[in-house]
Amino acid sequence: MLKLPVYLDHNATTPCDPQVVQAMLPFFTEMFGNAASRTHLYGWQAEEAVEYAREQVAALIGAGLKEVIFTSGATEADNLAIKGVFSMYAGKGDHIITVSTEHKAVLDTCKHLEKMGAAITWLTVDNEGLIDLQELEAAIRPTTVLIAVMYANNETGVVQPIRAISAIAKKHGIIFFCDATQAAGKIPLNVIDDGIDLLSLSAHKLYGPKGIGALYVRRKDPRVKLTALLHGGGHERGIRSGTLNVPGIVGFGKACSLCMENMEQESKRTGALRDKLENALSIMEDVMMNGSRLHRLPNTTNLSFKNIDGQALMLHFNKDLAVSSGSACTSASMEPSYVLKAMGLDDELAHSSLRFSLGRFTTEEEIGFAIERVSDAVQQLRAARVF
Repeated sequence: MLKLPVYLDHNATTPCDPQVVQAMLPFFTEMFGNAASRTHLYGWQAEEAVEYAREQVAALIGAGLKEVIFTSGATEADNLAIKGVFSMYAGKGDHIITVSTEHKAVLDTCKHLEKMGAAITWLTVDNEGLIDLQELEAAIRPTTVLIAVMYANNETGVVQPIRAISAIAKKHGIIFFCDATQAAGKIPLNVIDDGIDLLSLSAHKLYGPKGIGALYVRRKDPRVKLTALLHGGGHERGIRSGTLNVPGIVGFGKACSLCMENMEQESKRTGALRDKLENALSIMEDVMMNGSRLHRLPNTTNLSFKNIDGQALMLHFNKDLAVSSGSACTSASMEPSYVLKAMGLDDELAHSSLRFSLGRFTTEEEIGFAIERVSDAVQQLRAARVF
């Protein structure tokens, strides 16, 4: 039987995989030790579990064991990467290059540093959501210390040309930071092959628990150094102090392991379901897909329904269907999506857009239901001329 509301907002968060929950449970009760307590069995068990999970996270992104630093999530990892580089390499320069369509955790961090004296270049994107590599290289200065470009966009699923970007950064001796929160676990990525120096990811975007994330910090070619944001105890090799969230870390590790096992088949399955949804809705009049068709995540589509307000459309079916009108971090705002506006959409068209993001447990039946409910809502609103 179909469970309502149907959940198609996996880019906001994912349900914990039952196998992840089972892996975590003992660390709330029987094995509750502090991983920094190295004088007894409880602490040893916790430390062993953390290091095993670190191996699982590292394996997902092709990193070394000592290159994974656990954080409270991708927002903290983004802050640590950007602020950490800006502070550590202040003697080299104060210029950061990023993109106007980055997640708010990157944009707001850069805006904060701008108030502190940093010089920030905001790259534009084309109507497919992709950056111009020539514009990127032209923006580089002798004082540039960091290039920050996300792997895949949270609203459109658009995947940037990461290897080409990293090649430009390496050519000029600049650290390359990549927010891979949406890409990790959905598409193959490898920090070595991709040439990434710093990379952030979050457990709750890949069927793990909320409140745990990680930052990859390259240890050679080049060795990246960061100024810590948190002090007190010297945990995580002095980069991120604070008692480790052992159950969360265990769940994160298990979630990464499951993603590695299932990524290829999940990608094909969600891609096929996404295409079915997108094709069925796109045959309606005045419906357009936003972003690159070629370079995007398999689970995401962003559609504009001309002459219909996206919020009004969601209100029409929100008891039956959970989707988003933009990023979860800014969904309470009545402003049109800054990502879509950066891609050239006007306010009206940006306001008419919805993001559908599918996941591991999305079924064919749920997609059929979503097609029917959205189609009916669009037709009814247009017939009533609700704009």
